[in-house]
Amino acid sequence: MKSALIVIDMQRDFLDPDGYAAAAGLDVAALRRPIPAIRNLLWGARQAGLLVVHTREGHRPDLSDCPPAKLERSRAAGAEIGTRGPLGRLLVRGEAGHDIVPELQPLPGEPVVDKPGYSAFTNTDLEGILRNRGIEQLIVCGVTTEVCVHSTLREAIDRGYRCVLVGDACASADTELHAAALRMVGVEGGIFGQLLDTEAALALIETAAAP
Repeated sequence: MKSALIVIDMQRDFLDPDGYAAAAGLDVAALRRPIPAIRNLLWGARQAGLLVVHTREGHRPDLSDCPPAKLERSRAAGAEIGTRGPLGRLLVRGEAGHDIVPELQPLPGEPVVDKPGYSAFTNTDLEGILRNRGIEQLIVCGVTTEVCVHSTLREAIDRGYRCVLVGDACASADTELHAAALRMVGVEGGIFGQLLDTEAALALIETAAAP
């Protein structure tokens, strides 16, 4: 079965002490915890020749793709989208904070999907990238577990993909929300996919790469 590794939003605005998440009062140290696990997944996927897709959440410089309700929420959180911070304008494409962290940089040729919302499918070309390569199964990791990771996972299931969530390669600033989001995946026989740890996911990647 043709599989792809989807790495969700491992960008400086969420993982850097000077980024959006820190400005909103979130625990950046917690969000950084899956970096070693994701690095291992990237190595395994690249060795196996799997498609690797990275996503970044952010908006056009004029914020024309940022709904007023989202802008209001960010303002209420104390980190208004588009305002200037140490890494440039918060959650704006082209700014330093929008970049993926150095530890997990994409290799040349790996698609980077810029998304204005929480799901990696909404208002992006991710579906075309996957369908054009015949991808049937998604191995998903990244941040945050309960928001962008879950939104992507749920939409992928609705679009007919088989999904694997790598629990220890995801993170939230809130451990209770992280745990609850992981528990949701496996109910009703895996309603939102299969929940694995990194070791098991690497074994699956090897199997997916086998002729």
